[in-house]
Amino acid sequence: MGWAIALHGGAGDIPLNLPPERREPREAALRHCLDIGVAALKHKKSPLDVVELVVRELENHPHFNAGKGSVLTSDGTVEMEACIMDGRTKKCGAVSGLTTVVNAISLARLVMEKTPHIYLAFDGAEAFAREQGVETTDKSHFVTSENIERLKQAKEANRVQIDYTQPIPKEPTKETTVAGGDSQIGTVGCVAVDNQGNLATATSTGGLVNKMVGRIGDTPIIGAGTYANSLCAVSATGKGESIMRATVARDVAALMEYKGLSLVEAAAYVVGECAPKGTAGLVAVSAKGEVTMQFNTTGMFRACATEDGYSEIAIWPSV
Repeated sequence: MGWAIALHGGAGDIPLNLPPERREPREAALRHCLDIGVAALKHKKSPLDVVELVVRELENHPHFNAGKGSVLTSDGTVEMEACIMDGRTKKCGAVSGLTTVVNAISLARLVMEKTPHIYLAFDGAEAFAREQGVETTDKSHFVTSENIERLKQAKEANRVQIDYTQPIPKEPTKETTVAGGDSQIGTVGCVAVDNQGNLATATSTGGLVNKMVGRIGDTPIIGAGTYANSLCAVSATGKGESIMRATVARDVAALMEYKGLSLVEAAAYVVGECAPKGTAGLVAVSAKGEVTMQFNTTGMFRACATEDGYSEIAIWPSV
């Protein structure tokens, strides 16, 4: 048994010819965040502290769809959501509809630790943030020129855009991959386990481009986009509605608990058989220090490391 960590920056139809100027900043951010997480684990930080720390860094990076990089609703506003969960205690916290909170994941942890509840949203979550003194900023901080352009493109096509380049019609049709695009079904997440087998997971997102105001995805739903227990910790990414229907994160844990599958076997089954092709990816670690990063999309921005020296940073399927 040893420590392990894995993180993701979104899954989707990421073309192999993704331009360097779009690929390299994300790879660098993954490497930076992985280094931060590994250092924290080596310094005996708790997995809960580690996943919060890493996801905060990912939220602060404008190239990922969370925090500063959050995509826009149909009204041109940002509504961020996040969730955090401790595996040993099953304590968890979640938030949705945030418009001014700089780091949604830290507010989710405060919901877990400072309230009798699990989930706060919209005006109530914003009021709680002010009460707790967490960092907030003007709503314009989150509205980037890049995301304004993405919303404009989605509106012109009269579509809800699941990721940054592949518009999905409101009336579903056969999906296609847009060559040369910058696909990233927008979520960031991190899972970690320490030497004692303690587990934690954290996930954060800005949601969908041109989503309806008030829409809530899988990220803050316990058991859908985020879940941890004494066996494993899982953070999912992809098309929220599909992930919720498949209860992706909880099903990985359930297959381990009730069927005795290994982490890799359970994750492979859920991603390969439960979630429709092209809709989901996940990162997960087990109490034994195992790690897996699986997806049924073209690619997934991801990184992992284990105490025995294994490390990987990748986007597309490993050869």
